Amino acid sequence: MKLPLTLILLINMIFCSFAQEGPQHQISIFFGGGSYYISQDQRKAISEFLQNIPHVEQYNITIHSHTDNIGGVEFNDWLSQMRSQSALEELLLNNIGREMIEIKDFGLHNPVYDNSTWEGKRKNRRVDIFLWPLVL
Repeated sequence: MKLPLTLILLINMIFCSFAQEGPQHQISIFFGGGSYYISQDQRKAISEFLQNIPHVEQYNITIHSHTDNIGGVEFNDWLSQMRSQSALEELLLNNIGREMIEIKDFGLHNPVYDNSTWEGKRKNRRVDIFLWPLVL
C-alpha cells in the first residue's frame, strides 16, 4: 500500500514538531561579573555531562550566551561572544564536532532572571548548552 506523498510529508512535519519542542539535555555554565573564564569545576561538570549522554553525535547543540545588565550594550555583546567562545572551546576539547554546534549570543537582551537584583544578575551571567535530538 502506497501512502500519498502529502500524507507522508504531513506525518513527517508532525513528528518533527514534536521532536523539536525542547532540548533533551541542558547544562548551564556560570561566570563572574565581566568574566568569560570557565572554572576547573565547571570544566569537569561539562565533561561528565557529555560523557553521560549516549550517542551525543545524534544531537544538535546550541550555545546560548547571556550577561547581566552592568555595562553598555557593546561591552555585553562582546562579553556574550567571549563566553560563547569559551563554551565552544570546551565542547571541542570534549570531541564534539564544530558542525554540530550553533551559537546564539543574547548579551544583556532577553534576561531570564530579574536584573534589578544581585541574585538575578548572578544567574544571568551564564551560558546555556542545549542538546536537541536530530530528527532523522
